Amino acid sequence: MTNCFAIVGPTGIGKTSLSISLAKKINGQIIGLDSRQIYKNIPIGTAQPSIDQLQEIKHYLVGVKELNESTSAGDFIDLVDRKIEKILSDNNVPIICGGTGLYLKALIEGIFLGSKTDSNIRSILEKKYDEGFSNQLFDELSIIDPEYSKKVHPNNRRRLIRAIEIYKITGKNMTENFKSDNKKSDFSNKIKTVYLKMSRSSLEDRIQKRTLSMIDNGMIDEVRYIVKNQLNIEHIDYIGFSEISSFLKGKITKDEVAEKIHIRTRQYAKRQMKWFDNQKFDYVFDMDIFSVNDVVDKLVEIK
Repeated sequence: MTNCFAIVGPTGIGKTSLSISLAKKINGQIIGLDSRQIYKNIPIGTAQPSIDQLQEIKHYLVGVKELNESTSAGDFIDLVDRKIEKILSDNNVPIICGGTGLYLKALIEGIFLGSKTDSNIRSILEKKYDEGFSNQLFDELSIIDPEYSKKVHPNNRRRLIRAIEIYKITGKNMTENFKSDNKKSDFSNKIKTVYLKMSRSSLEDRIQKRTLSMIDNGMIDEVRYIVKNQLNIEHIDYIGFSEISSFLKGKITKDEVAEKIHIRTRQYAKRQMKWFDNQKFDYVFDMDIFSVNDVVDKLVEIK
């Protein structure tokens, strides 16, 4: 069977353009591997492929989810598997591309089935917690999962709600789920992983230029839309939302917005690089040494 590629690396390194160049050479189609780019209405702040790029090559799992929907790693495995199957059935080559390391790890190594989410169940539990019933929820967790309850404090809203949510979804508590077999992609043994890396100084220069471009090309209007429509994006980790919100309230200048977003994006890229550097990949390319064409030619040979 034709190999699938998974191209990963820190934000701003040029994964999208490289993947498109590769897709043109090998009759490929691209599947997004990004926990933020999967959402609608925020293409600029999440650095989604441009309209022209989306028209050049077919993309999946980019700009398809509503902002109020959550997507777990378990959900993502199911989505990717369906897209890989479709792409292969059309005699094309799947190219998975993005920067969410957890999603890649889930695809290749697996993740316990309890990682799925249910927004309705979660909303009910969050409402109950916020209305002052945290101790009641903790008592419920103590009954369904005595072992895990010893690791969770009643004031830890996220972990407490998540543990009960998983039980209600799967019928198994967290302890049982951790002991059960992992779910991974049906195509995990066919995915060739490719890591793009770069020196920190080179990447920071790219991030700075991209940040200014994003602000000049509509990122402020994007945040204004979210605020105006009172959309909840807490689960998305949209870098720049709080900074632009402060700008819209007159608290900081546009130049300060750019600098703060640049700093946060650099910090995010640093965390990504640290995580990726501790993982194993089939192929690693230093983009300070290799050109995009060099990498594409090498991957064409592998395919």
